[in-house]
Amino acid sequence: MRALADYIMRGRVQATLVVAGSAALPLLFWLSAAAGCLVLLRRGSDALSVLGLGLLATLLSWHFLKDPTALLVLVGSCSLALVLRAGHSWNRVLLVSVVVGLLFAVSLGTLLGPYIDSLAKASQDALPLVMGKAYETISADQKAMLASVMAPILIASIAITLQVFSVSCLILGRYWQALLYNPGGFGREFRAIRFPKGVMLALLAVMFVAPFMGLHALILLPLCSVAFMFAGLALIHGLVAQKRLANFWLVGLYVTLLPFMHLIGPLLVVLAIVDSLIDFRGRSASKDADDANGEG
Repeated sequence: MRALADYIMRGRVQATLVVAGSAALPLLFWLSAAAGCLVLLRRGSDALSVLGLGLLATLLSWHFLKDPTALLVLVGSCSLALVLRAGHSWNRVLLVSVVVGLLFAVSLGTLLGPYIDSLAKASQDALPLVMGKAYETISADQKAMLASVMAPILIASIAITLQVFSVSCLILGRYWQALLYNPGGFGREFRAIRFPKGVMLALLAVMFVAPFMGLHALILLPLCSVAFMFAGLALIHGLVAQKRLANFWLVGLYVTLLPFMHLIGPLLVVLAIVDSLIDFRGRSASKDADDANGEG
């Protein structure tokens, strides 16, 4: 990881090769976004030429592969990087990620409209196979309702995935920046993430009200949950470091996170909410926070 980060920061040509080259490859869009975040966090406006070529590569990828994922993740993660570089906390970054996820959802309806409609139709056709005999027992109105929510559910799922990728790419870029210029700085910065009580209550209010604001507003519920989930991960990292536990616990967490996301995700959300009220890491956590810029 350090060797790759060092290569990216060696010069404009090297950074462009990684950002633009990775964006052109379908499975490496995350590397393009993370490298773009690293260059932007370190170089600021000097990174515009590198990011411009990276955006061009994502547009070409979208044109040939019919998939705007690389473009959306690069734009989303670099937008969050601008917030972080401006001196705002990770709390603010996670809050902005909710807005970014909402913009993803709005954009997907335009960028991938025909694809999502066809996928929704395929999902609807598969319902009798998935539900079995239970599908025959529901009324025609209920079947129509299931058909009508299929496309919004798909859009929400894709938008949430892009939000997670955007935040994760920024985390990787910030980690690289600290690794090169301020070793250990990112760890202290990430472990200090904790939503203040007022912010936590505001997010909870949005999550509570969203289901009553219509089907399309329902997406705010999982988007806010993503912000809480990252805060919950920061809490676990902070407790492991504070108690000087073995990294085995973190490895176990991430190994089980993907296959059991439906169980661990809500648990992380609950932990982050409770932490805002109790502060498991104690009042001294803020003294341990540090700036990972490594620029003085």
